[in-house]
Amino acid sequence: MTARPSRVSAPPALPHTWQPVLTRVVLLGLAAVSVAFFGLIALFGAPDWQRHDRIGIGCSGVVFALVLAVLARPRAKADRTGLTVVNFVRTRRLEWPEILGVHLGPGDPWVLLDLADGDTLAVVAIQPGSGRRQALRAAAELRACVDSYGTAVR
Repeated sequence: MTARPSRVSAPPALPHTWQPVLTRVVLLGLAAVSVAFFGLIALFGAPDWQRHDRIGIGCSGVVFALVLAVLARPRAKADRTGLTVVNFVRTRRLEWPEILGVHLGPGDPWVLLDLADGDTLAVVAIQPGSGRRQALRAAAELRACVDSYGTAVR
């Protein structure tokens, strides 16, 4: 059984964005360190390395940084007409009436949305891994937005 987030009396002022700030800072910081570290290894590595070895090592740092940047992408942005969910690779725009439920259970890695078409959509931007209390509050705020702006039959 999925626990429902606690009720919030009023939705947050819109537009409003939810994103795991600490997670983003850490991942983007690691991306910068990755580029610098692999760049230094490419420049000052063993003297017998060929040019293609150095380029390959430098490119490895860029690839690691790109992967970390993709992992830092998740966010959810609410406005008066709906919600834009940006997960790792995919972005999806939902109108408020399309969202029927907001769930964050005890073992859930992130918020799940029940949609009017019968599908479920993960909102990776709201995750207990970066703070359970903060995630519950964000889920409750999102639920208040759905309750205030959504008009779908439940």
